[in-house]
Formats: sequence, structure tokens, C-alpha cells
Amino acid sequence: MPPSFVHRITKYDPADRDEHGHYTGAEQTLSDHGPVEAAYLAAIAAFAEASGIDRLEIREPAVTGHVHFGTQGPEGGHGLAGLFAPGLSGYHDGAEVSLPVALELVRAMLRDAGAWCRLEVGDVFTVHVGWDQYVYVGTDKPCADAVARTRELGLFPEPMTASPYAAELEEPDVTEAADEEFWARVRSALASRKALLLEESYLRNATRFHRLTRENLDAVRTGLGPRALLTVWPDLNSDVAAVLAALPEEGSVEFVWETRDGTIGHVVVDETEYRELNELVAGARAACALPVYVDERHPLLCAALPDSDGVLRARW
Repeated sequence: MPPSFVHRITKYDPADRDEHGHYTGAEQTLSDHGPVEAAYLAAIAAFAEASGIDRLEIREPAVTGHVHFGTQGPEGGHGLAGLFAPGLSGYHDGAEVSLPVALELVRAMLRDAGAWCRLEVGDVFTVHVGWDQYVYVGTDKPCADAVARTRELGLFPEPMTASPYAAELEEPDVTEAADEEFWARVRSALASRKALLLEESYLRNATRFHRLTRENLDAVRTGLGPRALLTVWPDLNSDVAAVLAALPEEGSVEFVWETRDGTIGHVVVDETEYRELNELVAGARAACALPVYVDERHPLLCAALPDSDGVLRARW
């Protein structure tokens, strides 16, 4: 169950809203990277203190993809530089972070720096950052002192029935766990094929590809990110020229190729970029073009990694 008490915290005075609730005042929709931003973080900290919260769980973490969802343009490292180890190994679904790190994540989201996630503590506490500096804080108690503190900071805490970013409002697309039965199916598929292509989505908008064989399957499996979404495709085609020639006349695809040294590259391109693509993949040993539109994606298998206790908690 989501928290019972939800407040929308903004810098926008409710007196400057029209009859439809749209803000008509002079406040800008971007972060000031200064005192107003600091007020947001102090307000969230006040609600956390009132709720007895000092650690939060990262849920549904995302980074900037080929379609950027922010308005100010992404910063280097998606705004996460210095918060996590190189490669963002500590930034994953289910990771627990201290309140100071959670507040820095909120700062990155307020700045549209490239990263986005939900921050939660079960049904006790939530923080969701939406568009245009709208922040939603959910608690399991009224937190009157935190509400008062938010007003003192110059912000406007407005009671809401629910956060529009609550996970309970969404249905997961993937409900199958990548359990032992799933891996048995992968092994069975490999028995009749030389190799398979594994797409590992370890964050939203962040993907790694692995060329699976019977020999390397266990090693690849060991290195997968926590709660990753796994999508299995047919193997790459060694006739790279044929793959390039068959690219669609319009629309985007994800082009995946194996370089001479065995590494796997991938890039999303459309028909305006095919010339550059040909130069980029010159010398590739094998390649394929994967659809990017949901209704066109028909993989061999698709599942999400469960936790060590076998429970599937990832919400893909």
C-alpha cells in the first residue's frame, strides 16, 4: 500500500493557479541551482526526519537514453558523478542509499541532469520528482511540523490523494522471473544454435549486449546487474553487408555489432544516419538490427532477474 499522506511540494503559489489548476505566475520551471533548490532538499529532509527515515531504496532507476526526458540537457555522468562507483554499479533497482545520497539524487532530478528514480521506504515514505520542479512526498503520518517547515522555507506543500508517479498506478510489462527454468530454456535454445544474443537492461535506458554460447553462459550470468531485464534474441548475422542493406527506409532501429576484438557495440539510428553507421561498423564480424518500437519487438525470451531469495521485485 502507498503512504497515506501525500504532499505536492513546489515553489508555485497556489494563488497563481487558474480554475484548472494550471500555474500562471512568474516562477521559472527550471532549477535555480541555488536557494530554492536547497529549500526543496531541506523540505524533503524535514519530512524524512519526521518519519524517522535515514535510508531509502532506489526503485526503477533510469539514465539518459537516446531520447532525453529532461529539459535542461544531461550533465556528465547523468548527474550521478561522485555518488556511485565508476559504471554506476551501486545505482540499481533495490539499492539502499543514505538520506544525504538520496537528497543528491533529488538534486540531480530537479536539475534534469539525466537520472531519474523513485525513492521509497516501503509503505512508510516516498519521494517522487516530476516535471517542472514538482516534488511529491508520501508519509505514513501527517508530519505537521515538516509541513510547517516547508512553508517556512518559502515552498508550498499541498495535500494530494496520491502521487501521479506512484508505482501502484502502473502495471508491469514483464512478470516472468529469470529463474532456473528460464536459464534451462536458454540452454535448450543454445543446444540447437551456435550462439544467442542477450540484451541486458541493467537500468532504464542503459543496456549491455552479450553473445551467449554454451561455454560462456555461466560467466555471463554471474556478471549480470541486479534485477536486470533480460531479453534473448537470435544470434548476430555474420553477413554484415546484408544486415546493413536490409535496414528500413524510415524509422529507428537499434544496430548491434561485434567488433574484431569481440566486443559488442550498439547504437540507435534512423535512415538519416546510415552513412555514418556504415563507417562506424566497418570491419565488424557480425551484426543485427533490433526493433525499438514495443509492438515490433518479438524476442525469443524475456524475463527479469529475481532477488537472491527467488522473489521478483523488479518492476519493468
